[in-house]
Amino acid sequence: MPDIPETAISRTAKLASLPLAAAGRMTLGWGQRLTGRDRAEISAELQAKTAEQVFEVLGTLKGGAMKFGQALSVFEAAIPEEVAGPYREALTKLQNAAPPMPVATVHRMLAEQLGARWRDRFAAFDDEAAAAASIGQVHRGTWHDGREVAVKIQYPAAAVALRTDLNQLGRMAPVLGMIMPGVEVRPLLQELRNRMLDELDYRLEAKHQRAFAQEFADDPHIRVPKVVASAPKVIVSEWLDGVGIADIIRSGTTADRDRCGTLLAEFHFSAPERTGLLHADPHPGNFKFDDDGRLVVLDFGSCTPMSDGIPLLIGRIARLALEGNADGVLTELRGAGFINERYEPDPQILTEYLVPFAEPLRHETFRFTRDWMQEQSATLADLTSDASRTARHLNLPPDYLMVHRVTLGSLGVLCQLEATVGLRDIVSRWQPGFRADDPA
Repeated sequence: MPDIPETAISRTAKLASLPLAAAGRMTLGWGQRLTGRDRAEISAELQAKTAEQVFEVLGTLKGGAMKFGQALSVFEAAIPEEVAGPYREALTKLQNAAPPMPVATVHRMLAEQLGARWRDRFAAFDDEAAAAASIGQVHRGTWHDGREVAVKIQYPAAAVALRTDLNQLGRMAPVLGMIMPGVEVRPLLQELRNRMLDELDYRLEAKHQRAFAQEFADDPHIRVPKVVASAPKVIVSEWLDGVGIADIIRSGTTADRDRCGTLLAEFHFSAPERTGLLHADPHPGNFKFDDDGRLVVLDFGSCTPMSDGIPLLIGRIARLALEGNADGVLTELRGAGFINERYEPDPQILTEYLVPFAEPLRHETFRFTRDWMQEQSATLADLTSDASRTARHLNLPPDYLMVHRVTLGSLGVLCQLEATVGLRDIVSRWQPGFRADDPA
């Protein structure tokens, strides 16, 4: 069985070191301000150093910490490349190098989950893992009817390690607030924690995957592997080949980058309307790009019901911000609980804060870049800016928190791809409230 925790004590110590180190840097930063150093320069430096340490620690852990590192990595386009690049490579290597379960443990898990005669279900089964992840590993096999299959098996100790890590990660809110200014971190951590715990239930994941596979069965551009068999800790599904999106980010052609970005955006905005579910884990490792130019979607452990699609309000706010309707933006946000009754923001400043994130919708096509994402992040990191002050006064109601996280994460992947995407057309087709003729 793989060493998911090193030891509970050492894992806890590594995670606990993060807020202590961040507090020390904050104290140093205040001292430097007193000596006259530029506030924005100090903020950017603190952000970079904190991100570097967070990525370094998360990159050496597995289980929940690694899972959290993957979730955080979709935002790395907002962080300077000299910090994000080494983390990205470390996380990729860690995933590929995770120690596999002993063969005897693999067989025991299959017998427990699929029955003592589990071998009768397979024409062939490869004892060597084809891929390893944070809470399980994947083996390749041939089902008894000749289909090539992927067999996802949960590590026996995954639940214990995941819960231990997630309990500690709650202490990181102040640290992550420095990396992701403008984001209400504590509710974000709680929402991520809930989604990650859901991933322990492979029966729920199989249910989600079946729903997606049924809806996208005839889609010419997006593929979802069908579930062949499932149990609480094992999922057997079709094996679909393709190049990982992480490889496209590293070395893909411009055409492949644009195609991947377009299909990722199409999937993100269309899935809630089509399936009643939001795929809540936009990490590049969950997607492939096949030889026919189709997007292959994997890993449905982190999904949430969204029967009415992405909330109507999100589309309306984007449209009003682009139209420059400052009073309308303020009215909508206050009515939905985003703005405390005691806070009276300047409607124009509020709208100007939202416009940069809606800017990709103003154009027929938009090229997402790391520079663009970093520019938005730098504005929020500058505590003296109007945008930063506005962001700190906004609430994010729980109903919108996950959509906000997943959408920002998806945009982050588009920036990693540096893809040119016709986002306005996609949003017009799938986002309720964005078109002026949508019902109120």
